[in-house]
Parts: sequence; C-alpha cells; structure tokens
Amino acid sequence: MGFLLRWIFAFLLLAATYNPTQWNILRWGLENYETKLSLVVLFSLILFVGYVIYLRATLRSIGLFGMILILAVVATALWVMYDQNLISLDNPTLNTWIAIVALSIVLAVGLSWSIVRRKLSGQADVDDIDE
Repeated sequence: MGFLLRWIFAFLLLAATYNPTQWNILRWGLENYETKLSLVVLFSLILFVGYVIYLRATLRSIGLFGMILILAVVATALWVMYDQNLISLDNPTLNTWIAIVALSIVLAVGLSWSIVRRKLSGQADVDDIDE
C-alpha cells in the first residue's frame, strides 16, 4: 500500500504540472499570470517543493544511474506492450499520459527504494548527520 500511495502522489505531482487536459498549472499559469500572479507563484512553489522532496529522495536512494535504469525498464515494458499490440502509440494524448505514468513510476521507486532495500537485506539506510 505504501508504494501505491507514493506512486499516486508522484503521478498527481507530474499531472498537476502538465497533462494534455486544461487542468494543469502550466496552462492555468500562462492564462492567468497577469491577473493572478500571486496564486500562480504560490501553486508553482508548492509543486516545486513536491519535486524537491521526490527528486532529492530519489537521487539519494537510487541515484541518477538508478533513475535511468528504472526508466529503461519501464520503457522496455512499454516496448513489449507495443510489440504485442497491447498499446498503440498513435495518439499524442495517450503518449503524454504514458510518459507521466512512466516518470511517476521512477519517482515512486526512488522514494520507496530504501524501504525495499531494508526489507530485502535487513540493513537500514542512515543519513549522514553533522552535529
């Protein structure tokens, strides 16, 4: 259940930033920055905080190589689904949603990796704390 929640929040973070509908901060901000600049900045900063949390945890947990590796696995799974005619990549809207799902999986794995590693190895990760 923990991974699912992390994935849902990563998906919502990415989808709130950009998606093919009109309901995203990028489109809303471009349409309303002249009249509602303070709200655009506030919501953008809230999303930025979410990205900092997810990206920092992911980079500390699996690193850039791990992010690339997870993205390669997800991309290969998509390739297999395409080859087996389970998905079609002719629709740009669907492609955008697939990209959002793929990136959210990378962020969710990165945020969950320390928990998975601890369960597999029995070793806990400890952050370096300067006193």
